[in-house]
Amino acid sequence: MKYILVCLAVLLISCNTSSNNFKEADNAIDAGREFIDACLKGDFVRSDFYMLQDEQNKSALKRIEREYREKDRDGRRQYREASIVINEIANITESTAIINYSNSYDKIAHKIKVVQLNNKWLVDFKYTFNPNL
Repeated sequence: MKYILVCLAVLLISCNTSSNNFKEADNAIDAGREFIDACLKGDFVRSDFYMLQDEQNKSALKRIEREYREKDRDGRRQYREASIVINEIANITESTAIINYSNSYDKIAHKIKVVQLNNKWLVDFKYTFNPNL
């Protein structure tokens, strides 16, 4: 009986910890920062949580994840340790913002679009590759 109770407790704990406990973003800056930080750290489950879910975005994130995984150990470490540098935030509308950022490692400027949809702030990642959207 004791063995069954221990197994049941372990099962319940593992079920609770297996689901993500990511906090929804309160605004465009939080969503963008969380997404960028997750990508730099190689946490693509977390970056996916903060991303608008459509096929183009999923495909772009998979490509970025593949490129990240192909980097050598030192390259991945450099990105994990990098800081986010916000160059500019442009609030296009009340529900859309463009964040121009770089990181302290490669210093390459990028832009992401963050939108509010159904009261959730999410990154529209495909904008990074086609800013005409």
